[in-house]
Amino acid sequence: MNQPAFPTKTYNRNIMQFEDREGMTLRDYFAAEAMKPLTQSFLDKDMDMLDPNGWMDGLAMDAYSMADAMLKARGE
Repeated sequence: MNQPAFPTKTYNRNIMQFEDREGMTLRDYFAAEAMKPLTQSFLDKDMDMLDPNGWMDGLAMDAYSMADAMLKARGE
């Protein structure tokens, strides 16, 4: 379920070999993509109505909930 989203190989000149780089996980990528519309929906609201200490934490939790749902839909 926590597979890499953008695996790559890079050449390490110090050891003269290619090395695998996993990059971010697919879950992190999905959460980041979900943040865009979620953030916009919050910005469209009256900021005085939002809890200044908790709205960002709630937004992050919502984004990861969406990412988990997306992974589940993929059968992962």
